[in-house]
Amino acid sequence: MSTQRINIARPAQPAFNNDPHGFGNARPMPQAYRAPANPDDPLAKLRAIAGQVEDQVEIISQPLKPHLPAIGRFLIVVTFLEDALRIMTQWGDQVWYLQKHRSFPWGISHLFLLFNIVVMLAGSGAVISKRYTEYAVAGLLSVVIIQGFGYGLIFDLTFFLRNLSVIGGLLMVFSDSMVRNKARFAGLPTLSENDRRKYFQLAGRVLLIFLFVGFILQGEWSISRVFVSIVGLAACIMVAIGFKAKWSAAFLVLLLSVFNVFVNNWWAVHSAHPQRDFLKYDFFQTLSIVGGLLLLVNMGPGGLSVDEKKKIY
Repeated sequence: MSTQRINIARPAQPAFNNDPHGFGNARPMPQAYRAPANPDDPLAKLRAIAGQVEDQVEIISQPLKPHLPAIGRFLIVVTFLEDALRIMTQWGDQVWYLQKHRSFPWGISHLFLLFNIVVMLAGSGAVISKRYTEYAVAGLLSVVIIQGFGYGLIFDLTFFLRNLSVIGGLLMVFSDSMVRNKARFAGLPTLSENDRRKYFQLAGRVLLIFLFVGFILQGEWSISRVFVSIVGLAACIMVAIGFKAKWSAAFLVLLLSVFNVFVNNWWAVHSAHPQRDFLKYDFFQTLSIVGGLLLLVNMGPGGLSVDEKKKIY
């Protein structure tokens, strides 16, 4: 009897799936439908131009980018270094002014100037070397405040706005140098390092723009001044809200640098002229604000900005 091979159909066995939960599924998730951008839309054209400008800024700044933090830090403290040198070289005039016009007692005037010199030199060196930055920034902030009261300039609008911008630059230094504080206090609510840095960056970039506000409020008006003021004010607003902050800050660096060379040209004034010291002071303060903007170009606007929110949404 011949045996016949009978094939019995078996149900197909499922293939072994090494990803039972579907995490490795390459099938794209359904997305909301988006209409294609209209090439004739003015807003789309503006976005394209802004993107091209941002790319060009990135390309131009690429060779300098590794050195931007060091350059920015040095420029921020250069006004304090110049001020310390000026006090040391004009010690007699400084003492006479404080005693004659500010009614400082003899010993207090000397201690006041000595405190300023020591703190400005030590704080500037610490900022440049990136050591003890928290204490250095606190010391330099105290110098800004006590000089405002000591020299009677706290109610001078130009001085006030300029020093707000210098404080903004110091806050940018602080946010750039923040490290995690390992000392935690149990049971007390604390902000994360990223949260604190975001707030310091926000405060720093908002305060940086007050120098330009002071520039708008002073001086004689002309057509070119109106144009520069409108363009510069637009860039300042973009820096403050963090919209295209890197290239708007780069534009302000260029604008303030040109303005500083042509307007605060103290080297062209005779050494005996009283206006020379004022121009020199304004020149180095503007350099400090340029340094803060350079740190902004390097770090970006931080979490509390339009640029960062666009990445999320």
